[in-house]
Amino acid sequence: MKKSLGFTLAEVLITLGIIGVVAAMTMPTLINSTQGAQYKAAFKKALSALSQAVTLNVALDEWDFADVTNSGDYTIANILKDRMNVVRGPETGTIDDYVLNGIDGTTVTAIDGVAAPGADNTTVFFNDGIMFSYKAGDAKLCSKNTDVAGVAEWSVGQQKKCSGFVDVNGIKGPNKVVVCDKEQTGKSEDCIVSNPTDIYPVMFYDSTVLPSTNAGRAVLYGK
Repeated sequence: MKKSLGFTLAEVLITLGIIGVVAAMTMPTLINSTQGAQYKAAFKKALSALSQAVTLNVALDEWDFADVTNSGDYTIANILKDRMNVVRGPETGTIDDYVLNGIDGTTVTAIDGVAAPGADNTTVFFNDGIMFSYKAGDAKLCSKNTDVAGVAEWSVGQQKKCSGFVDVNGIKGPNKVVVCDKEQTGKSEDCIVSNPTDIYPVMFYDSTVLPSTNAGRAVLYGK
């Protein structure tokens, strides 16, 4: 008689059960890691695209964020429309079905001092799904003062950094601001972001667009 070698049905079922448990434990972490990497790459791409847009505008029309006003031709909206692939907007006011979510998942009205899209916000959507929203009423003469000795760099006249935020996947969730896991001294180098999210506060002035929070800087400059 031939002796057949193999696994019993019970052994196969136990093995499949173990594989299922391991998969259930590791899949959420793997998914979050993949999404975080996507958010991180999209944020870097968004900053690069915005910076290139204003640089191109300087080259072609000889004006940048330092020259913007709330009306007429010298507006941020015109830079974005003329130099980027805008598919929706600029829109003023609230965005349907769009809310900001805090760390604990509750709805918040502002991110690092930047209000959710409201009556005074202008919002633009680009062809890659990225959304840029800024407070239009404050977005004028956005320039860093470097000429007056002994005076704080943003305090001369109307010179100031202007602010807004980038949502790297538009109105799609989770709509959460990026935050540090821990931050001991308040310095950028002490911020660790292990789980990047989709919303990044930014500041812009002259021909520059940069993250305005330590968490955003950690995502941009971190490995």
